[in-house]
Amino acid sequence: MTDYIAYHVHLEERLADLGRELSAPMGGFSRLHRKTMDDGALPGKIKELMALAVSIAIGCDGCIAYHTHDAVTAGATRAELIETISVGVLMGGGPGSIYAVHALDAVDQFLPAEA
Repeated sequence: MTDYIAYHVHLEERLADLGRELSAPMGGFSRLHRKTMDDGALPGKIKELMALAVSIAIGCDGCIAYHTHDAVTAGATRAELIETISVGVLMGGGPGSIYAVHALDAVDQFLPAEA
């Protein structure tokens, strides 16, 4: 099982390294990400949940780590995360169901079971 918390930390470090090596392209992508996820007609939390569903559908473990972390940080509840995983399964079919298990692992790590 992937340790999504450690994976997120690793990605943060390596993306910072990549940003130093490729400052213009990565700076542009960083601005795109930040502006896209800012609150607008849709709150940032909803956008993070949408990104998590897409992460499951396309099968991206790094994206699952990032968007689970960021959704929890934005205030997503376990119920919201579980429904988002369901949307990811719907859009990803059989392979999506495998990545849904990965996303459930990430939810359990970033947001331990509520008492």
